[in-house]
Amino acid sequence: HIARETDFPSTLAVEASIKALQVANLAPTELDLIICTSSSPEYIFPATACLIQDQLGATKAGAFDLLAACTGFIFALNMAAQAIRSGSIKSALVVGTETLSRFVDWKDRGTCILFGDGAGAFVLQASDRPGGVLSAVMHSDGSGGDSLSLPAGGSRYPATEATVHEGKHYIKMDGKAVFRFAT
Repeated sequence: HIARETDFPSTLAVEASIKALQVANLAPTELDLIICTSSSPEYIFPATACLIQDQLGATKAGAFDLLAACTGFIFALNMAAQAIRSGSIKSALVVGTETLSRFVDWKDRGTCILFGDGAGAFVLQASDRPGGVLSAVMHSDGSGGDSLSLPAGGSRYPATEATVHEGKHYIKMDGKAVFRFAT
């Protein structure tokens, strides 16, 4: 899926969040926490989660972004579940949202076909009933970072005429290396 030019990570996320809140029968004002995970946030700051919080009218929710690429949603889900289990919150919205099509080189057919746009949202609530997120084991291995990256646009290589000319604002991937690493 490719987002329209008028769609952004926050607008896609708000649409998904409204649906998730309806399914959970929860008003935005009842949310305690919003965690947004995205590798294509609208801005470095403000956090996309804060844009979502404002657009939803979730006036009492804390909101932050979590950047962990493909595993971001699982990390966010685990963090929200732990916050509920600890008793510090009663409800959380976890939303993953991407507009990665804006970071692909459409001439790189080995990469561009793998990345699209969309959003998904999940509401977690405290409950006395058994079930829910029972446990999670989190592990990371950053050693494969050179195989899949977006080289420029951060503080190491800020946007310059040279980084744009060199195509460093597009996703770079060694597909075979990523496959070997992932499997």
